[in-house]
Amino acid sequence: MNADELRALQAPLKAQYRERPETALITLRAEGRVGENITCKIETGLARVEAGLHPATGGDGLSACSADMLLEALVGCAGVTLRAVATALGIPLRGAMIRTEGDLDFRGTLGVSKDVPIGFKQIRLHFDLDTDASEEQLATLLRLTERYCVVYQTLSHPAAISVLHHVVSR
Repeated sequence: MNADELRALQAPLKAQYRERPETALITLRAEGRVGENITCKIETGLARVEAGLHPATGGDGLSACSADMLLEALVGCAGVTLRAVATALGIPLRGAMIRTEGDLDFRGTLGVSKDVPIGFKQIRLHFDLDTDASEEQLATLLRLTERYCVVYQTLSHPAAISVLHHVVSR
């Protein structure tokens, strides 16, 4: 896809969202069902993923770790955003490898130490770019990738989360 094709694809959507902003608000959903052996089967829309305990918390390594999936979501979103921005701006990008690393201290998750926070202490997002772009183009590419990457922005500026429950049987 080139810049003109991308603009043509997105132009009607942008016009619609300017004219009727309420149509831009979309609710995405994920659903999971608790499974055997401390797992949760997640419906992603394209496939079923079974999440389970990380080996550092007693898991067998056969199920996806939700923390890994969070990093994978960041890689996917950053990669798609990077390619879209490069395409829109005409920045030559022959290829790119996107990697994430996140530091977790499982003492918090397992309740071994109440002083250890639960969750990632730090996440690092790496881009290895195959390009002849100038330093100015690269700076713009990375700045706009950060700006428009939904997962990056959500992790950087956490959304309010509400927790609801419904008992289906007793």
